[in-house]
Amino acid sequence: MTTLLSNADQGYAVAPNDGTDLPTRPRAIYVGGTGDIVATMGGADLTFKAVPVGAWLWISPTRIKSTGTTATLMLALY
Repeated sequence: MTTLLSNADQGYAVAPNDGTDLPTRPRAIYVGGTGDIVATMGGADLTFKAVPVGAWLWISPTRIKSTGTTATLMLALY
């Protein structure tokens, strides 16, 4: 059984988009380039400010918005 605490065994590069959900809901986001991330979670947009290089966000968003997101090189792991 896979849970939020299970190790991720798949992933993909995140392409922020205001109108399209992520292809698979991740268990975590890895950030390769510093900046802000606007993530849609529970129907609300949340802004994670000044996320540093190499950070892990232990979130399961449905979407990463392009408007307001300045972080780069993000990977979604699931």
